[in-house]
Amino acid sequence: MSKSYTVDDDYKDSRLDKWFKNKIINLPHSLIEKIIRQNKIKVNKKKTRSSYRLQTGDLIEIFDISKLKPIDIKKKIKYLPKKKEIGKYNNYVIEDNENFIVINKPTGIPVQSGTKSFKNIIDILKNTKYFENSKPFVVHRIDKDTSGILIIAKNRKFAQLFTSLFRIRKIHKTYLALVYGKVNKSIKTMKDNLIYYENNKKINQKAISNLKIIKSNERYSYLELNPITGRKHQLRKQLLNIENPIIGDDKYFLRNIKRVKTKNLMLHAYKIKFMINDVQYNFKAKYDYIFEDFVKKNF
Repeated sequence: MSKSYTVDDDYKDSRLDKWFKNKIINLPHSLIEKIIRQNKIKVNKKKTRSSYRLQTGDLIEIFDISKLKPIDIKKKIKYLPKKKEIGKYNNYVIEDNENFIVINKPTGIPVQSGTKSFKNIIDILKNTKYFENSKPFVVHRIDKDTSGILIIAKNRKFAQLFTSLFRIRKIHKTYLALVYGKVNKSIKTMKDNLIYYENNKKINQKAISNLKIIKSNERYSYLELNPITGRKHQLRKQLLNIENPIIGDDKYFLRNIKRVKTKNLMLHAYKIKFMINDVQYNFKAKYDYIFEDFVKKNF
């Protein structure tokens, strides 16, 4: 006995496994893979992969999964911001329309809550006037200690659109960084194989970023960076690899360099540009006074 479902616009371009977890039953990824191999999930009468990107109108058939039990999900405790904190976010808003918001994220706060952090951008924005009639959808992330441009969608359609644009590299980001040492003028592009560990599994990922020196002296360099790929801590790792780590980075640094005392990671997501329906969007986020002050005093 099978049950049939037709994919609607809300899940256009979503992965099959994500749709299954949200709409049917939340199972471990390994179990979803197993029942796909067993032909218990078909799309348009064919066997497919968990990573298949759904299209509106796709027919999904699910066979005999009645005995499977969902994962017991622990309810997340949400961060409840105070009114003063909510009001502060008016100063960070760069763009607000019916489909998405662009903010200049302050340093020191993560996009979402995690094991080491409770206070987060998403829970704060949920309580602002910008999301009175919608909910925030995360479409990309920047590190907790990185400041600057952050896009948050207001509906699933635009969340999926932004996710697709990021995946096919049609969203172009520019970062500003202050680093230790004089960067070699011959370095225009950084290409690395970065190593990550996920569930004790070693993952090797190619990382590419373009680099331009704005100002430089024997002690510090002021850089413009354009990441082509989007790996975790990509710019921080790549700059350490060329022995010019970012000032204020307590994770990726050289022990033989006398480090500047600062609470700020001197990495700022400065600009972002993309096109939707033949309309070009360009946004800039001004860096904070600590970053600005360092530039004035040292260059």
